[in-house]
Amino acid sequence: MQFKPIARLPAMLLPTVALLAVSLAVSACGGGGSGNSNAVIDWPATPSWPASIVWPAAPSWPASSGNGSPNSNSTPGTSIPANPANAPANGPAAITPVAGPNTATITVDGKTSINQPYVTITVCNPNARGNSQCVTVDRMILDTGSTGVRVAASSLGTAFAAQLPAQTGATDDPLGNSPIAQCATFGSGFTWGSIKQATVTIGGETSSVMPIEVIGDGAFATPADCVAHGGPNLSSAAALGANGLVGISNLVRDDPDSATRIYPASYYYCTSAASCTNTRVPLDKQSMNPVAGFPVNNNGTIIRLPGLSSSGAVSATGQLVFGIGTQQNNIMPASANVLPVDQYGYFTSIYKGRMLHPSAIDSGTNILLFPDSTIATSSANGFYAPASPLTLSAIFRSPGGTATPINVPFGIDNANKLWATGNSAFNNIGANASGIVLWGLPFFYGRSVYTALENTTVGAQAGPFVAF
Repeated sequence: MQFKPIARLPAMLLPTVALLAVSLAVSACGGGGSGNSNAVIDWPATPSWPASIVWPAAPSWPASSGNGSPNSNSTPGTSIPANPANAPANGPAAITPVAGPNTATITVDGKTSINQPYVTITVCNPNARGNSQCVTVDRMILDTGSTGVRVAASSLGTAFAAQLPAQTGATDDPLGNSPIAQCATFGSGFTWGSIKQATVTIGGETSSVMPIEVIGDGAFATPADCVAHGGPNLSSAAALGANGLVGISNLVRDDPDSATRIYPASYYYCTSAASCTNTRVPLDKQSMNPVAGFPVNNNGTIIRLPGLSSSGAVSATGQLVFGIGTQQNNIMPASANVLPVDQYGYFTSIYKGRMLHPSAIDSGTNILLFPDSTIATSSANGFYAPASPLTLSAIFRSPGGTATPINVPFGIDNANKLWATGNSAFNNIGANASGIVLWGLPFFYGRSVYTALENTTVGAQAGPFVAF
């Protein structure tokens, strides 16, 4: 979900862009986990698709973000690479899960939104002995477009959330021991909450003690600049359509720029419940990619989702695999298309002769977001609604054009027709957008998508890169 506003755009934040745009809000999901489960949330058994949907108009990216620099809007291209390698459009209709403790199940079920991938995590208090101070949280959005674990306080339970040790050590904090909080901005809104210390378990892998964001904990008043730059407040399970986010982008820490410069709507140190001040935060105090905190299988991830028919599916079950080339069940084939990305996880898409930068492959965005004024859109909501299915393609090019360009075929169908099926998993739903191109979850169906972390290697290939 790479959701940082288009200015500084750390790969940490931008994937959940379409989360708001395409969420159906079919139920008011409340939080309230206690003990070691959040099962008290009353998620509906099946999606309820309204007969008349009023969704937001086509996403429009701000001209500038709270971080100051202007948008990087798409510009016309003058040349298209010759004879690019072809990437398969679809794979098998079902996947055969690989065995091993370095795996976790991914579920797409449509109970709160179409095309939203969920995993389950366990959060533990690092100061507690055994597992008496742990809470298991399901329905966490799996997001290759953001970095860090952000979990709703309501899903942890008020008492447990308060007991997690506060992260301190902001660079500009004169006391040196004030709690740190974060305003994490996404294309669809912002989350606000305390940065706490915890260990995080996903599947059979457990991180070292790391900073996480406990969103909506109410410990500190939301700063005015967070509200001004962030858009809608997503700091609850009901607003987010999930119990939180698991950000597994190419970055180890979510916002390297904030280590050296103070930005609005970013990190704060808080001297009281009513007073939080913008600050720089050292990298080791920032929200962290949980994969980088694993003792092994920590150089990246593989997302495996089944292929879909053109009409979609009621649900989809996939697999998250930790590590790339670290053991037999996560070997990357020599035939994989490898796409190096920049320090924020971005690359360039070439579509109908236009150079579109930044672009990202983002599991946290539930549609394909790209600009094409020639495709008909729904007057009610701005989603693409062509009269008949379209077969399209784009070329993915690494920063500076240093790697072989990849030709990627994809399809777009009428969104109104698709959601009329009652299905919740689609590989061909999209919307018009400018300023950034996001290849969301539809891109992942039928593929194994590899996300390699920065400062790692897979064989002879240095990260950061994505491959498929």
